[in-house]
Amino acid sequence: MTLDNAEVILLDIEGTTTPVDYVFGVLFPFARDRVTDFLKTHQQDPKVQTDLQLLRKEYENDLAREVSVPYWQETDVMGAVPYIHYLISIDRKSTGLKSLQGKIWEQGYRDGRLRSQIFPDVKPAFQRWISAGKHLYIFSSGSIQAQQLLFRYSEEGDLTGFISGYFDTQTGSKREAQSYAKIASTIGTVPEKILFISDVTAELKASQAARMQTLFSIRPGNHSFEAEGFPTIQSFNEV
Repeated sequence: MTLDNAEVILLDIEGTTTPVDYVFGVLFPFARDRVTDFLKTHQQDPKVQTDLQLLRKEYENDLAREVSVPYWQETDVMGAVPYIHYLISIDRKSTGLKSLQGKIWEQGYRDGRLRSQIFPDVKPAFQRWISAGKHLYIFSSGSIQAQQLLFRYSEEGDLTGFISGYFDTQTGSKREAQSYAKIASTIGTVPEKILFISDVTAELKASQAARMQTLFSIRPGNHSFEAEGFPTIQSFNEV
């Protein structure tokens, strides 16, 4: 596919730049196994307190909707752990959870226990796109902090220098057109000049409704290969 009509490339992470197995098989278990110790050590951190407040509000909303969730005894910060484990297990796109996970992952990246996996065509594509005058952005349900860590501590080295900006759930749901309209407005580029690449058709439908260009990412280990009529790629070498 030619990029002549695109000034901006907007990328999903999981299943697009990074194997799904790394997210589900490495990152999620890493956070799950360490959340208890992390909260014991950092529970007084104001930013951690903010995450917990968001999670508590989410928990109360679940109760109001009669969702079956683990009991959270609010008087003890450790009481949040079963609910956090539950959210991780269902991969809920929760702002509080994603923010807390990013803080836990930061420790792992900084001490070398974590090195993010990137498909081998990603770095050369980043170099090629930037050389062609394109601007590169990321839109993921993971927190902006987690996104930056993933690209900074990759097995291919620090890739953050290629990326102009990041968007997460604070922008909105990846399955709602208004999120993509907001991104286009923030970037200062008309949606028609933005190419969004993702492995989730619901996200592509939303970005298409916002008038963005779209490509469906087919990668080894992805959950679905049903492109539902969207143009497909199996490698960034095709873009």
